[in-house]
Amino acid sequence: MFETLFRYPAIIDRHRNGPFAEARERFLEHRIHQGYAPATLQRCAQELLVVAERIDITTGKIIGSAAIEAAAEQWAREQKDRKHAGGLRWSRELFVKTAVEWLCFLGCLEVAKSKRVAFPDLIAEFTAYRQDERGLSLATIRSQNWQVEKFLGWLSERKRDFAHVCLEDVDAFLADKGKDGWCRVSVATSAKALRAFFRFAAARGWCAHSIASGIDGPRMFQHEGLPIGPPWSDVQRLIGSTVGDSARDIRDHAILMLLAIYGLRSGEVSSLRLEDVNWESEIISITRPKQRRAQEYPLVSAAGESILHYLQRGRPNCPQREIFLTLKAPFRRLSQGAIYHLVSTRLSALKIHVPRSGPHSLRHACAGHLVAERFSLKVIGTHLGHSSTSATRIYAKVDMAGLREVANYDLGGLR
Repeated sequence: MFETLFRYPAIIDRHRNGPFAEARERFLEHRIHQGYAPATLQRCAQELLVVAERIDITTGKIIGSAAIEAAAEQWAREQKDRKHAGGLRWSRELFVKTAVEWLCFLGCLEVAKSKRVAFPDLIAEFTAYRQDERGLSLATIRSQNWQVEKFLGWLSERKRDFAHVCLEDVDAFLADKGKDGWCRVSVATSAKALRAFFRFAAARGWCAHSIASGIDGPRMFQHEGLPIGPPWSDVQRLIGSTVGDSARDIRDHAILMLLAIYGLRSGEVSSLRLEDVNWESEIISITRPKQRRAQEYPLVSAAGESILHYLQRGRPNCPQREIFLTLKAPFRRLSQGAIYHLVSTRLSALKIHVPRSGPHSLRHACAGHLVAERFSLKVIGTHLGHSSTSATRIYAKVDMAGLREVANYDLGGLR
């Protein structure tokens, strides 16, 4: 292994005769299978040797983060005479990262305990009820659970028992979140989730029935919650900014095309798999998590060409079935957070300002464009994967041109 990475005999001998050479070689071979480039493997081998010289894996003990941090600190101090402060931080962080990945591969890394969830029994029963009896989607359950867990964690930090919870606790929690920087929409979303939870808790006899009915979110202004995306001309400009030959541009171009043309959610793009595109029939199948079903669309030529270009020129060669992957090894599915960063960063670079700069803004832009093209709300709702027209009706409020036509309509003398 070392002979394939390095040219000079002295360097090869240093790696070959260093501590735990066999364990280091196995890890490097593992990274080759993950798709790491030769230059990256060279840097990894160099850092692995540094780690192996300072962490003893022959004791048979599980190695924790404290031992890794201590070894990293010692390594950073040794570099003090040769590197500036930024180099010290880089050495320490790279040492820790390499050590954690290597020890995890060897099975001798201490697994960190997951963060304790306050009142886990309450959360478990609430989850089972909404999943088994209400039939809600996992995405909805996860989203509302996050809000409830935030409140229960806040309650636990104040040494409050749930048996004595009262409406004043909920009000104090929502007020604290407002002071922490949550916007009115976020606080209102939390209040809605807590109302659902306390209705369930009251039915189980865990708390008073008056709590749920007394939970009030912040006042929402008339157009605060309207789904507003960038103008279609800015969407075209955004997509045009990805015209390039780099793997990042090629991948981002295909993602932005899917978000804008089909109005997909970030999770739907992230979970798109190779088998979801039927090239012969020119159909793309989108898994709708809220409806728990797949929805088929005609594969628009521009979107199909951008996906094909990415598969041929930008996508790493690896066994992952998801279409969109990270740019660097280890290659894995592109997360929803990465897609959010992709969209928001490119919008900011073009100075396109919208209330919410993530991928959902392109879904709103798609809907607004279809409204402007005079498609019916039913057709738009089907295109967006809405289960009812009530979810689509809100887009009529942002169609100012259409509303002006209605306002100017001749009502035959009636005023």
